[in-house]
Amino acid sequence: MIQKLIEKIKKTHAPVVVGLDPALSYVPEHLLKKSFGEYGETLEGAADAIWQFNKGIIDSTYDLIPAVKPQIAMYEQFGLRGLEVFQKTVDYCHEKGLVVIGDVKRGDIGSTSAAYATGHLGRVTVGNSQFSTFNEDFITVNPYLGTDGIRPFIDVCKEENKGLFILVKTSNPSSGEFQDRLCDGRPVYEYVGEKVAEWGAMHMGESYSYIGAVVGATYPEAGRVMRKIMPKAFILVPGYGAQGGKGADLVHYFNEDGLGAIVNSSRGIIAAHQQEQYARFGEEHYAEASRQAVLDMIQDIDQALQAVV
Repeated sequence: MIQKLIEKIKKTHAPVVVGLDPALSYVPEHLLKKSFGEYGETLEGAADAIWQFNKGIIDSTYDLIPAVKPQIAMYEQFGLRGLEVFQKTVDYCHEKGLVVIGDVKRGDIGSTSAAYATGHLGRVTVGNSQFSTFNEDFITVNPYLGTDGIRPFIDVCKEENKGLFILVKTSNPSSGEFQDRLCDGRPVYEYVGEKVAEWGAMHMGESYSYIGAVVGATYPEAGRVMRKIMPKAFILVPGYGAQGGKGADLVHYFNEDGLGAIVNSSRGIIAAHQQEQYARFGEEHYAEASRQAVLDMIQDIDQALQAVV
């Protein structure tokens, strides 16, 4: 799957992932009105509105990008109906040829991690049959429990040719409370990065590992350091756009081959119609606003990378 991701990045010239993290506050009034008219102001109505919203954005952007990253919490809040929409979103993105990174941030030990891995990446056995459930291509994983929490995921990834993005240095303001703590004079996130490189050697593709890392755009110096520590790991970079990251911050997340990183923007794209610079599109054309936001993001990153060539 890492080869598919690389090939799609090369084809689209867009190291970009759209974060499908919908909130009802992002959904235009005409979609809410339609869904609530059919299902009422219920969990079913909310879930349908989210689905229609997602579908519009996917239809308007799938030809520009290699991957999407749905954040499962935004669906779980609507209960089973929301999880059904998460599944529909994953399946629809696959129909459109997109790589799907499930932002689920799972992590436990032993059989629990194995069950998480089976549910999101593998196949569950029922009697004499096997079934794929959520069936993402990659998922995000929390490494706080160490190798016991990561190895079950790697085992399933090997079976299914799928991958992980392991949290290393996250983009949120308080990430440093633990991640920046010094241990023998070095921040903890550097040790985590070294483990990612070690785990990555267990599941290599042609030039990059199936085991990548999450390093936020809001900490570009950390990106520079982690690129050296994890030369074979793809870096998923959150924090672009709404959280303050910009193309110029990202150049050191990439390797000299122009690969090695994929940059996420969530509300900066899916809620673009609510931003002043895209207000001209209006709510009715929210998906076109999202498409323009993707095009602008691709240009911003490309210009930044070209400036250092």
